[in-house]
Amino acid sequence: MEYLEDRTLEALGLAEAPRDHPLLYPGGWPAGSGLLDGDRLLPLDRLVHEDRTPVLAVGSNACPGQLRHKMAESGITSPVPMVRTRVTGIRVGVSAHVSRLGYVSASPVEAPDAVRELFLTWLDTEQLAVIDASEGVPLPHGNYRRAWLPAPEVRFELEDGTRLPGAYVYVNRRGVLHDGAGAPRGHPGQRKLITELLVGSARLRELFGATPEEFCARARADSWLCERGTRVFAEEKLVTASGLERFVEVQQTGSPGTGSSLLPPLT
Repeated sequence: MEYLEDRTLEALGLAEAPRDHPLLYPGGWPAGSGLLDGDRLLPLDRLVHEDRTPVLAVGSNACPGQLRHKMAESGITSPVPMVRTRVTGIRVGVSAHVSRLGYVSASPVEAPDAVRELFLTWLDTEQLAVIDASEGVPLPHGNYRRAWLPAPEVRFELEDGTRLPGAYVYVNRRGVLHDGAGAPRGHPGQRKLITELLVGSARLRELFGATPEEFCARARADSWLCERGTRVFAEEKLVTASGLERFVEVQQTGSPGTGSSLLPPLT
């Protein structure tokens, strides 16, 4: 059908994934809400999905091309609702680790007065397990922990005005990069970010080269190099807290990344 062909990720300019093109991180985001169904982004019939888990995306998980790859690798073919959401209380910061996919990813930071249009992915049980695994949640030393952000501390308003009681988000276990004055820095886009990091650190240039292209090429799939770069962030005192750690700590009632530790706190 012509209508369906017009909704392909390729036709919408959303097919490229940062995993294949690191300097495009976080990748293309949709113009509005939609249902990611294979290589198509279709209209949604509703914005709230009570039988699924709402997870806020602040980086490449809002890129349909990236999300499609993650699901396909695990054999998941069920559609993923992606809902554009007005979020108050969160800014997009910079994770204090170098990804093996060749980029420095985004991470949420607390910002009580900030308002940002982001995406909620409504995930079923299998999809949630895939995204958790991709963020390192099940691992003792994984990069992220999944935390429940309750309203009204963070407010989530959908396109039709519906306000949610909260949503999950992935909080970086290592912290986030700061702006030089101690406050979390915003994520300016991959090329600008890597350029600034390389200009500011001789040790990073020694590890990753002098250009964003060299950085991405060297970092990709080299876990030792990525871990070394991550340690440089800490050793050069470039790291601060995101402000969202308390939401993780209140939920760690079981072993990290398992069972009851991932449930919203009782109120």
